[in-house]
Amino acid sequence: MERLGEPGAGIAIALENLFPPLPSEVILPLAGFAASRGDLSLIGAVVWTTIGSVVGALALYGVGALFGRDRIVGIAARLPLVKVADIEKTEAWFARHGTKAVFFGRMIPIFRSLISVPAGVERMKITTFLGLTALGSLIWNTAFVLAGYALGENWGIIERYMGVVSKGVLGLCALAVIWFVVARIIRGRRERQGGGGRHRERDRERV
Repeated sequence: MERLGEPGAGIAIALENLFPPLPSEVILPLAGFAASRGDLSLIGAVVWTTIGSVVGALALYGVGALFGRDRIVGIAARLPLVKVADIEKTEAWFARHGTKAVFFGRMIPIFRSLISVPAGVERMKITTFLGLTALGSLIWNTAFVLAGYALGENWGIIERYMGVVSKGVLGLCALAVIWFVVARIIRGRRERQGGGGRHRERDRERV
C-alpha cells in the first residue's frame, strides 16, 4: 500500500478473493489506518478495494463458467456419498436464491470467495453478478475501511474479533460436512437393508 497507494490496496483485495487465507479483515482495516495517517485517500481506498473485490470475484466466476455443469456432474457421479441429485438440488436452490447468495455472500468470511464459483457454473447473468458483487463488496469494504480509519493504531482489534467469526464459520461448515456424510451413510445402510429384505420376501414367494 505504501508503494502503490490505493491501487495496491485493490490488488491485495483481488488476491484475497483468489486466495481466501489472505484475510480482508486485515487488509481493509489496514487500508483505513493508512488513510488516517494520510498515506491513502479514504475514498480512494474504498473505491479501489471494491474494484479489487469485483476483479477477484470475476476471475473466480470465470473459473466456474470454464469448469461448467457437465464436469461438475461428472465428478459428482464418481465421488462416494455424492449423487447427481445433490447437484440438481443445489442448482434448484441457486436458481431461487442465487442473487441473495451472491449479495450477502460478499459479507461472510470464506463464502466471499467461494460464492463466485457456483455463480459461474450456473452462468448467472454477468451484469447481475457484477452489480450484486460490487454492491455487497462496497458495503463490506466501506465498513472495515472506516473501522480501521476510526481505530487508528488500534486497527488490529478488528482482525482479532473477526478471526473468531471466521473460525465460527469454518466450524459450522465442518459440522455441515460431517452431518451430510453421516446422514448419507445411514441412508445408504437403510436402503441396502431394505433391498435385502425385499429380496428375501421374493425368495419366500417363489418357494
